[in-house]
Amino acid sequence: MTVCVKKHTIFSNCSQETIKMDPSDQKFFTVIDYVIFAVLLAASMGIGLYYALSGGRQRTTQEFLMADRSMGCLPVSLSLIASFQSAVAIIGVPAEIYTHGTQYWFIGCAYILGLFIPAHIFIPVFYRLRVSSAYQYLELRFSKAVRICGTFTFIFQMVIYMGVCVYTPAFALNAVTGFELWGTVLATGLVCTLYTTLGGLKAVIWTDVFQTVVMFAGQLAVIVVGVQKTGGVADVWRKVWEGNRISGLDLNPDPTERHTFWTLGVGGVFLMLSLYGVNQAQVQRYLSSRTEKEAVRSCYMVFPSLQLALALSCVMGLVMFARYYMFIVCFPQMVIYFVMDMLHGLPGLPGLFIACLFSAALSTISSAFNSLATVTMEDLIKPQYPAMTEARATLLSKVLAMSYGLLCLAMAYLTHLMGDSVLQVALKIFGMVGGPILGLFCLGMFFPWANSIGALVGLCAGLVVAFWLGIGSILNRSTRPLPLECGTNATIAIQTAFNNTTLSISLFFSQPSGLKRFYSLSYMWYSGFNCTTVILIGLIISFLTDVMPGTLYPLLGKLFCFLPEHLKKKLCCVTPLGQTVSERIDLIAKNLPVLNFLIFSSSLCITQN
Repeated sequence: MTVCVKKHTIFSNCSQETIKMDPSDQKFFTVIDYVIFAVLLAASMGIGLYYALSGGRQRTTQEFLMADRSMGCLPVSLSLIASFQSAVAIIGVPAEIYTHGTQYWFIGCAYILGLFIPAHIFIPVFYRLRVSSAYQYLELRFSKAVRICGTFTFIFQMVIYMGVCVYTPAFALNAVTGFELWGTVLATGLVCTLYTTLGGLKAVIWTDVFQTVVMFAGQLAVIVVGVQKTGGVADVWRKVWEGNRISGLDLNPDPTERHTFWTLGVGGVFLMLSLYGVNQAQVQRYLSSRTEKEAVRSCYMVFPSLQLALALSCVMGLVMFARYYMFIVCFPQMVIYFVMDMLHGLPGLPGLFIACLFSAALSTISSAFNSLATVTMEDLIKPQYPAMTEARATLLSKVLAMSYGLLCLAMAYLTHLMGDSVLQVALKIFGMVGGPILGLFCLGMFFPWANSIGALVGLCAGLVVAFWLGIGSILNRSTRPLPLECGTNATIAIQTAFNNTTLSISLFFSQPSGLKRFYSLSYMWYSGFNCTTVILIGLIISFLTDVMPGTLYPLLGKLFCFLPEHLKKKLCCVTPLGQTVSERIDLIAKNLPVLNFLIFSSSLCITQN
């Protein structure tokens, strides 16, 4: 592969002088690098075997899918960050900083509300209901049909993304180092499938802990060596400052601007909520905690880890810019090339970064396997076969985890056939689905008068609008000419957050108008826009409500706390969090007249409004 590197003058424009670089010269993996990568896979496999042979030996669905609800806050918090920090983010965020500067770093502001709201709203609701799947809430609040629709939407989202997570780092690594593509894909997919199937959620969480440490170590090694080879901290700072890569606070309110404080700091909150508030992979970790306080504490402990991960990725991008100060390098595997360039002659360190990269991939896809097995069992199979024995349900859960692992390999091959442009489409699809799911849960928790019909229509409308906007933006962007600076890909796909999600980066050449302006909406607003669509359509359609006690969070009651109690009741603002499912069943049995009165009062309240 030959890469075009264009000599740079003042970084606002590129001259036409080009230099030919051949990344094949950088293919210098040593035996020790392969050993380090093998140790990563062996250690992950060993953790799975340990939990398969210890404790309860994964003989119940509670242990296999929920880790017996016995996990502490530290491993849960590290698992939460590992699930969010995908391999695409490790490759993509430094490339974003290298190309556009540090404006993206302001997304760290969104982490505050993006974690505070789940800690004090979503976690208490899910934990006190003692659900195993987040979508069980939707049946308690709305109906079985809403639960099934939410489940299938999540499965669609994760099945597309997990193949991308395996294939993307393997492809980038193969393009720059010659590392065997399908050998890497198969090794990663099969090892992850085996330890997830054997060790259950406990194995997934503890391998996430190990892999998080490897991720941080790999990135830190690249930064330290890169700074040293570039001339020191002062020299790096001088070059990034002269190259205009240190961005100030951009308060431009235009929603079509890719990155401003508002798109990152406000739009990013909705992105974080879709990942850390309602995504099954994260909710399942909250629910595996010993107590509700441990779950809330783990959510708070994620904040410094996320900030550290963001800082490492952004600093790596700045060091990469300083290293290639006189050139703009235009090829998608830029980060891998930079790593191999920096770590040349240091046996073991290239292997450490590759272990870092694939640790991110393993943690993300193992979370996907386990959460997919959980929602399939709890939301689709158990309701149809309530008399299924515990032993058979556990065995079936393991078969489901393995099946999703094999499906992941098939999706990786499909991603390979798609090519780069469709790969970006697949990443955007993952991001587009999170907003409508968030809107569905917000509709249920915050608006007492919303009903199941409104929820179903709202979800469908949100998905239609999401795909219309996302696909329209891709088609609209594909008709534009490529800039002169880069003769390969002008668009770089990046997966940020969580968990949850993807950045689609492009260069704009003129201000669009009409429908094209709608298609130019910043991708950071996608979650917020689609969430709002679901809520508005859902509220318009909803005329009556039949609320399951305990499934609402009294948001309006909190906001209008200054009102007298009788007014808050008329506004349906007072709906306290309920007890556990078993406690509610006892309460219903003993107090049917009270329950009937509550339902009647709720209906009367809506009628009066």
